[in-house]
Amino acid sequence: MIYPKSIAALIEHFQKFPSVGPKSAQRMAFYLLRMPLTEVEKFAKSMIDAKQNTKTCEICFNMSSTSPCEICSSPQRDKSTICVVAETKDLIAIEKTNEYKGLYHVLQGLISPMDGIGADDIRIKELLSRLTDEKVKEVILALSPSVEGEATSLYLNKLIKPFGIKISRIAFGLPVGADLEYADEITIAKAIEGRREL
Repeated sequence: MIYPKSIAALIEHFQKFPSVGPKSAQRMAFYLLRMPLTEVEKFAKSMIDAKQNTKTCEICFNMSSTSPCEICSSPQRDKSTICVVAETKDLIAIEKTNEYKGLYHVLQGLISPMDGIGADDIRIKELLSRLTDEKVKEVILALSPSVEGEATSLYLNKLIKPFGIKISRIAFGLPVGADLEYADEITIAKAIEGRREL
């Protein structure tokens, strides 16, 4: 079916989102068209507001409404640990646990030669410059167990070692409530590798 230009343009814009194919883009476009105009205006305004009012923290590269961000400027945070994450969404996932009270560093990506992303394309230099602060005693690598996450972790480990700072990695394994028989071999291997004494 040939759509009017305005609808075709809307579908095309939705398709630019990650993991959105033609069918999903079409569904989102038609859903938007069925919404009341006031709701569409609020939606458009919220997108513009988010784009205009979101900054990148000059210290940790987290997305925030201020720079430095709320975490970096908080006197309650433990300045001796830096948790390294790939994206702001990873930082948010860790913050939701209310377990970690240190600082963060958002790499804004992972090393991925297949995608043309090298070490110079993410925020590694900025992390290393933060490690010259004598307060930093530990760096926690909270990167995914993907090929890119593993490559980035190994690379960072090599660069951080000379600083004499403790380097740790978050444990990977079975989610709470999961059945062992349904887990894949890599997940089980990571769970055994990350075991701890009771």
